[in-house]
Amino acid sequence: MAQAQALTLAAKVRDDFPILRQEVNGHPLVYFDNAATSQKPKQVLDVIKHYYELDNANVHRGVHALSARATDAYEGARDKIAAFVNAASRDEIVFTRNASEAINLVAYAWGMNTLQAGDEIVLSVMEHHSNLVPWQFVAQRTGAVLKYVGLTETQELNLEELRSHLSDQTKLIAVNHVSNTLGCINPVEEIVALANHYGARVLIDACQSTPHMPLDVQAMGCDWLVASGHKMCGPTGAGFLYGKLDLLKEMPPFMGGGEMIADVFLDHSTYAELPHKFEAGTPAISEAIALGAAVDYLNAIGMDKIADYEHELTAYLYQQINQIPHLKLYGPQPQADGSGRAALATFTVDGVHAQDLSTLLDQSGIAIRSGHHCTQPLHRILGVTSTARASLYFYNTREEIDIFIAALKDTIDFFASVFDDD
Repeated sequence: MAQAQALTLAAKVRDDFPILRQEVNGHPLVYFDNAATSQKPKQVLDVIKHYYELDNANVHRGVHALSARATDAYEGARDKIAAFVNAASRDEIVFTRNASEAINLVAYAWGMNTLQAGDEIVLSVMEHHSNLVPWQFVAQRTGAVLKYVGLTETQELNLEELRSHLSDQTKLIAVNHVSNTLGCINPVEEIVALANHYGARVLIDACQSTPHMPLDVQAMGCDWLVASGHKMCGPTGAGFLYGKLDLLKEMPPFMGGGEMIADVFLDHSTYAELPHKFEAGTPAISEAIALGAAVDYLNAIGMDKIADYEHELTAYLYQQINQIPHLKLYGPQPQADGSGRAALATFTVDGVHAQDLSTLLDQSGIAIRSGHHCTQPLHRILGVTSTARASLYFYNTREEIDIFIAALKDTIDFFASVFDDD
């Protein structure tokens, strides 16, 4: 019965996504690149159109009707995001362009001003470049030391190695909640508990978890959490930083400009209260409002229902893809019910470059990702330069998985025949 109910989810929502109704290269589009960016429902697209047609004005600074409506919608989106992740205060939500900017905000406003030579930053080898490069900047400028946590035999975070890296010198642990390449789900609550024992801060990259499962930052206990709106049915150019209120108050502004000030004099300035202290200049107004609409959309479906349905898709995907010979999967296998990992499969095929694989699948209307997925260090550890990745979302179906698997088998057979002819 639960299976029958879950299967109806995609059928209920697919009409909300106009882009999914098209054909690509003469075939119905099968969009399996959701870890890179999700598609946008018409409810989100309509909000962007409404803003520019009826409410287009700058926020906070005007008393006229358009500015007031734009400000209400913009700040209303902040309230929605705060509730979505269960922040203790709306002032703990800072709008950014994306998760990368949010991490850089913490790196520059906190890291550059807090860390000293010999302090230690603990990262994992599976991190997205956006959670590596900013901390490399911090280490180069402050003299802080970077430590890396490796993988277990099942290609998950090695928690025992993490424990061995922690000491009184540990000042920050920055890890992803879900790996965009391996699909493993990291035990963030346990990581926070370990960090608390040493008085270290924790930043969670939640780009791959926020769209797919319920989140509660208070239960998680992290100091900061970042996410990108475009992966959770929102537009590009809008993301957010969650930070504990007292910590954000202590951090100096990241950028200077309009909006983030209280008073400006020729020789000094004072700064606005949170969260505006970190939002210099005219913000991405329509994008933030549309991100709020995306949160409304996800809430209307229910994050628990999304997670349950994706578990079912994951179980079915892995049942099928595990049967394909000469294909190597990366990351842990799912549990029998599809839980325990993200709804994505990263793989290589013997003798076939991932880009060639992706290119031929595109000829069948199937969109997957190929490359290093912004995890070059991880790929070096895995011993490959490029992988293919099929990543699913709640609007995908079993039928699409069948189409993908059949096309994947045909593509592998095609390359095998070419090599046989050679």
